[in-house]
Amino acid sequence: MASDQVGAAHITDDLADHGAGLYRFALSITRDPALSADLVQDTFVRAIERADQYRGDAPLGAWLRRILHNLAIDRVRRASHELIVEEVEDAWMSNEYTVDPEATAMRAQTRDELLDALLRIPFIYRSAVTLHDVEGWTVREIAEVHDVGIPAAKQRLRRGRMALVTALAEGHERRRHLEGVPMRCWDARIHVSDYLNGTLDTETATLVETHLGVCPTCPPLYAALVDASDRLSALRDDDAVVPPHLEAAIKARLSGTSPLPAVMDRPATIE
Repeated sequence: MASDQVGAAHITDDLADHGAGLYRFALSITRDPALSADLVQDTFVRAIERADQYRGDAPLGAWLRRILHNLAIDRVRRASHELIVEEVEDAWMSNEYTVDPEATAMRAQTRDELLDALLRIPFIYRSAVTLHDVEGWTVREIAEVHDVGIPAAKQRLRRGRMALVTALAEGHERRRHLEGVPMRCWDARIHVSDYLNGTLDTETATLVETHLGVCPTCPPLYAALVDASDRLSALRDDDAVVPPHLEAAIKARLSGTSPLPAVMDRPATIE
């Protein structure tokens, strides 16, 4: 027990030194600042809880990155817009499958378009691609943090790159169908709460409304959000009142005239 406590104290003392590096790692695989910050905090908590499992066989930073990566897999669920990698690979196996290299390369040159394509790749494959091609990790390092063998890491990298090209190519087709639509879909969607609450500035609200008038995918999302909000508001019980004895007890407690709430069902215990 004493050695476990010493190990936990040692890890706790060293955690702060790894915060910045873990945040950069999280941001590189999620592209979400808020989620990255949450993952770093959750990693610290998990590391302290499992301090007795750290044997020092690998650097503490590598152990922490593995914890964070596993937490990220749990947090980042498959989204409906993600590609099915097995279908992408099947397409690439066909001799007839190809893409427009000029259009794909042009889209890859735009940061927003490239990030949009990355987000369409399932997380474990996106992680392999970003760690290798963005952060400069080796396949062996990716295998270690993914907790898989080198062949599996190579497969994830290959599939991730194929999916990225397919996503870029399909994105070009989607953009072609949405020519003339003001705002990107994500830009319109991040304003949804302010728009529904009537707090969006006039210029942005006009752009959102124009977008909704011509975009084929956003109006159903907005309609579903409105319906969900309306149904939630219907749960409010306007007739609910505080029972008189509870109201009196609360007032007495706040005024300092009652040392203990009078509404406690159980008797006070003497320590």
